[in-house]
Amino acid sequence: MSNDRDKSASLLDRRTLLRAGAAAAFAAPLGVLGAQAFPFLPASPIDFSEFPICKTSSEAPALTGAPRKLKLSWNAGAVCLAPLPVAIDHGFFQKQNLDVELVNYSGSTDQLLEAIATGKSDAGLGMALRWLKPLEQGFDVKIAAGTHGGCMRVLAKVNSGVDKLTDLKGKIVAVGDLAGPDKNFFSIQLAKQGIDPNKDVDWRPYPGNLLQLAVEKGEAQAVLASDPIADLWLKNPAYKEVASNLDGDYKDKTCCIVGLRGSLVREEPQVARAITQALLDAAMFTSQNPDKAAASFQPYAPKTASLEDLQRMVRYHTHHHHPVGDVLKRELKAYADDLKLVSVFKPSTDTAKFAERIYANVFGV
Repeated sequence: MSNDRDKSASLLDRRTLLRAGAAAAFAAPLGVLGAQAFPFLPASPIDFSEFPICKTSSEAPALTGAPRKLKLSWNAGAVCLAPLPVAIDHGFFQKQNLDVELVNYSGSTDQLLEAIATGKSDAGLGMALRWLKPLEQGFDVKIAAGTHGGCMRVLAKVNSGVDKLTDLKGKIVAVGDLAGPDKNFFSIQLAKQGIDPNKDVDWRPYPGNLLQLAVEKGEAQAVLASDPIADLWLKNPAYKEVASNLDGDYKDKTCCIVGLRGSLVREEPQVARAITQALLDAAMFTSQNPDKAAASFQPYAPKTASLEDLQRMVRYHTHHHHPVGDVLKRELKAYADDLKLVSVFKPSTDTAKFAERIYANVFGV
């Protein structure tokens, strides 16, 4: 396995420390890891030949003086956020002279965005279809970049009769959250195919640990889930993937985004640029080195997920796609238009102005 060939003693030492830190993180609702607390190799190399714009911004000078301390909130169980431990393990925060504390945030999205807006955290990563509605309501959080696509799926039993998304019409679908990004996303896709997601589908909420049981007991004919859980369920030959957010045009769109404290963007634009660049460099490294990225994320993964499982998931997610500038604004506007389609956004919202208002141009592009 290539990952085994690439391991070095120093990387194993860092990973041992990360595992210890992860254990402490999961012992409390808000676990934290300080990036500067761990030893580093110099920032790992990235092939920028496919990303000339990113190379230009990445070569901007790092911050000077003492390392700038920042808090960055994330969901530590989401394998699609593997670039965060990569940024620690491979020195991308250090390259920008940042001392980043990762905060494992387990509260609601509104609470997370309020924490960023009010300075309890400086930045965060989350899903666009979860964040955009609260941002419509005025939280002082700016979107600086997309990070990747993929991670939401519709699953069903092989013999369920649910073979494509439109087969959900008249069916019961188990969901973890009626306001979740996966429910929003697949509702949008159904609406685009002429199915009223509010009238034609029976969405039923279950606690996360009961989602699969609902399908097993026949209480639901399909289930919405994100990785790593969705991917691990698919190892069971009784299950199949019906749809994902990499279908159709969405294969080239970001689903997760970087949000920054509005006052940080206005008062310390170079710091805003530095944290965003470190994350984009880590995403590019993840795309080009999925086995190493999976190893960095392994301390946070469910015990049932093997390293091989994580490598497969990292390859499935589109870490090469992390838009900024006009590309990101177009994607944000498109998502806002989509949310209008399912009555999540107000009909009166000007989505072009909305995308312009929430976007932070930290690179001047």
